[in-house]
Amino acid sequence: MSNTRKTTGKTSATDRMRAARAQAERSDRIRRRVVVGGASAAVLALVAGVAFAVSGSSGSTDAATNGPLVVPANASGTDGTVITYGKADAPHTLEVYEDFRCPFCEQLETTTGKAIQQLADAGTYKVEYHLATFLDKNLGGKGSRTALAAAGAALNEGVDKFKQFHDVLYANQPDERTDDFGDVNHILDLAGQVPGLKTDGFVKAVQDGTYAPWAARVNEEFNKSDVTGTPTVKLDGRKLDVLTGGKAVSPEQFTAMVKQVTG
Repeated sequence: MSNTRKTTGKTSATDRMRAARAQAERSDRIRRRVVVGGASAAVLALVAGVAFAVSGSSGSTDAATNGPLVVPANASGTDGTVITYGKADAPHTLEVYEDFRCPFCEQLETTTGKAIQQLADAGTYKVEYHLATFLDKNLGGKGSRTALAAAGAALNEGVDKFKQFHDVLYANQPDERTDDFGDVNHILDLAGQVPGLKTDGFVKAVQDGTYAPWAARVNEEFNKSDVTGTPTVKLDGRKLDVLTGGKAVSPEQFTAMVKQVTG
């Protein structure tokens, strides 16, 4: 399965870039997204099916992340770092681990995301989103954590608003070599695609970085998990192979996987 993975060591930047180029040429969905950063760029062994390395921290240095912790309304989990979409009494739980800048997450969401949502809406399972900001450290910039903080502001407006905003971000994900999501004004422009989201409270929260400390806490919890790559999807604790050969599985394939687990 191709996904973004955790790493603690350093590998050759030349080898990583060569591997990235080889994989990008084979995958139309990647759209030749080649990471051209230095030794800290986290592209590892793409030819072996691994897309990006996940570091142990976000590399966040923004003063805003050190401000008061404000947990969005509608956050779930014992520490308020999980976003749950779907019926609370659903008999199964689908865990989704993502980073808003991760191109393989974009593949999953734009290819299979509708099927994931439809099964949640039908009550087959509830979805628990566990989000990360590691690509800011790996690629430079602050797009992952800015997007996540804005997603917290959307969650504060409602779970449905979060889900719609989540989908808009992936539908408009920039090339990972850029940091467009680090621009608050760009984020607010995208938020305009979600009907009713841009309330005065939402806009102020995004501009002020109200949920930046929460985003940092969410990333910390991601780092404590046993997940080694994004996207990672688990159904009732069982990992689903949602990427094959660098491409997301089809909606039909995903549905078949779910039926295999749920019976």
